Amino acid sequence: MKKLPYLFIALFTMSIALTSCREESTGDKIENAVEDVADDIDDAVD
Repeated sequence: MKKLPYLFIALFTMSIALTSCREESTGDKIENAVEDVADDIDDAVD
């Protein structure tokens, strides 16, 4: 009976750890790509 609360604590901890290690979202990837292109254009103009 005591093992059941420990199981829930372990699952909760794992779920928090896994969600905090997510990759960038698609919006972040697009934003980074746009910034890279803007930097490249800026460098080409100079």
